[in-house]
Amino acid sequence: MEEQEIEIPDMYLLEYHSANRVIQLVNYGRLLRFAPFSIVLATVLYCAEFVSAAMLSNINRKTEDEIGTGFTITFMLVPAVLTQLALTFIHRDVGQDRPLVLLLHLLLLGPVIRCFEALIVYFNAVNKEEAYVTLSRKIILKKGRKILVEWETGRSERTLAAHRNAFKRMAVIQAFLGSVPQLTLQMYATIQEKYIMPARLVLMIINLVSITYGALVCSVLAIHIRYDDYKVRIRPAAYLCMTAWRGLEIATRVTVLVLFSTALTHWVIPVGMANLLFFFFLPWAEFWAKKGSLTQGVERNFSNFGTVVVLTLFTLLYACINVFCWSAVQLDFTHRELIQRKQGWGRLALYYCGRFVENLVLITLWYFYKSDFYEKVCTPLLVVQLLICYSLSVLFMLLFYQFCHPCRSLFKHNVHDCLRCICCQKGTSTRQNQKPSYSHLSESADLITLKVE
Repeated sequence: MEEQEIEIPDMYLLEYHSANRVIQLVNYGRLLRFAPFSIVLATVLYCAEFVSAAMLSNINRKTEDEIGTGFTITFMLVPAVLTQLALTFIHRDVGQDRPLVLLLHLLLLGPVIRCFEALIVYFNAVNKEEAYVTLSRKIILKKGRKILVEWETGRSERTLAAHRNAFKRMAVIQAFLGSVPQLTLQMYATIQEKYIMPARLVLMIINLVSITYGALVCSVLAIHIRYDDYKVRIRPAAYLCMTAWRGLEIATRVTVLVLFSTALTHWVIPVGMANLLFFFFLPWAEFWAKKGSLTQGVERNFSNFGTVVVLTLFTLLYACINVFCWSAVQLDFTHRELIQRKQGWGRLALYYCGRFVENLVLITLWYFYKSDFYEKVCTPLLVVQLLICYSLSVLFMLLFYQFCHPCRSLFKHNVHDCLRCICCQKGTSTRQNQKPSYSHLSESADLITLKVE
């Protein structure tokens, strides 16, 4: 590799020694600058949604709306309780002597104390140098070459990384187990009452922000889990593409379910339960077909019952995500990381085709059984707009995988290849010997070590 071909990251000071082919990276503590942002944002969204839902429940109770109050409290408490369990499990606090933290978790204030802990660690580490406790190693993709990056990780940075990963998973739980069903419920109540209550409007806005953030975090987590050996850098264009993709997909799905529920109220529960049960039992059916062992999946010191409980909650989250949008990963309980590393283009295409047909059927049934409330609305235009919005979400998804995915150079086949082969399998063996659309990394490429001191 020539010296001028190396891109210098802004956060490092580079000293390139061409004699021994080693790039030495000197870190001046700038890695921790933006670490707590995602933690603070997730905590603020959690508290804002919990408080606004509690206030709305109190208003519904005063108006003697028992059903609305019950569902609002359910969609408020269930994700809150699961969030406490997730944070406790990730940080492994059950066996530690931390009574205050456990008490706050019982009071559903676990994210608040975790956020304060992360901020204290961050502000203490900003202007303080500390000895490293471990070496981290990742691979960076630079102009078709594999560059092995090795850096020293201090105790504060490792603690912040643990907090950040825990809060990312908390954001996904809050978005898909709380915000999405809560938004669906409040939109249905607004249509039925023909009036937008200010407290309900505030809750719906917070739900939208939480869903958007949770969907982005879900997509980014899927990339980091699947390409765990690589240092992934997601560019602004990829974030914009993912925001448009996820926003249109979830908004269309929620709108279709709400409209369908206003016309055929008693049928929306079987439709939702059928979706949830299908995606819940699908990973278990594949696991039983492979005849895997439960003790290999989560923790070695877990009993079979504990492993089943953790996997059940994990599968519930996976199913809830797939009810409203593509989860971007496939569960595999026979693998220790519980995730399939291989990109499943066939399953992705099958999911979006099936979801498009389902949305079309639901919106068609709503069109024929709609109430008089929609007389002043051009319903055929609304149906067409919903179908176009879902099609646009698929288009942005294809654009993301084709042009914006940070690890697209590692794909054996890109989106163009899959679309070309989806209907015709001729010449598959011939195309395998041809050069793919993205240049593959050379197996004989030198690995260049980068050391952060």
